Amino acid sequence: MDVLSSMSTVAGYKAMLLGANALGRFFPLLMTAAGTITPARVFVLGAGVAGLQAIATARRLGAVVEAFDVRPAVREEVESLGARFVAADLADASHVDAGGYAKALSHEQEERERALIAQHVATSDVVVTTANIPGRRAPVLVTGDMVRAMKPGAVIVDLAAESGGNCELTRAGETIDAHGITVIGAMDLASMLPGHASQMFARNVLAFVGLLAKSGAYAPDWNDDILAATCVTRDGEIIGKAAPAAAAAGNS
Repeated sequence: MDVLSSMSTVAGYKAMLLGANALGRFFPLLMTAAGTITPARVFVLGAGVAGLQAIATARRLGAVVEAFDVRPAVREEVESLGARFVAADLADASHVDAGGYAKALSHEQEERERALIAQHVATSDVVVTTANIPGRRAPVLVTGDMVRAMKPGAVIVDLAAESGGNCELTRAGETIDAHGITVIGAMDLASMLPGHASQMFARNVLAFVGLLAKSGAYAPDWNDDILAATCVTRDGEIIGKAAPAAAAAGNS
């Protein structure tokens, strides 16, 4: 497991706990002498590592969970966690880049996507957004109008806050009240669980260092995909993918 996946796992878990804490009602179905309490409805945007962990956490807390993603391959993972995948008509393999991340959509695709999202945001008690596009601003998936249409007291936890936010009203690092909706611009959630975040990071580093040695001696295999992709310089030369970027920077 790489560092990004490790920290995303922590972030997804903590995001759902923040959402549950900010929501002024129970997550699970409860049958009491005072009557039946219906379960909270949770909507997760983006089913990567963070999104899947958020889904699993919400399900463990007893919520009814729906999830959206444009990548068809994640449908099985979403459903295996007990959530409903709501993007079947929009999911398409052409929306995925070579690294497995979602690509930017066309204007028409974005409009269809927002129309579908709006329906589910309006009926949700907690919305957790996790959609990021490497190297670009996070796509705005939840507009101000969608927020105004939500139920009073609902909560949005935006894990893309640091890269601009998936919610139009998000303020990075802040928790705000917008039209009676709590919008949490979550940042650096891994630091809120320092013990396990550090443990997971240490294992990531140990696994990486292990690639540099063989039988206790320094013997990196530069044909290894991980080492080749992470090496910036070797033997006094700039190599690999970093070379073009470095050259461009030098000419600017």
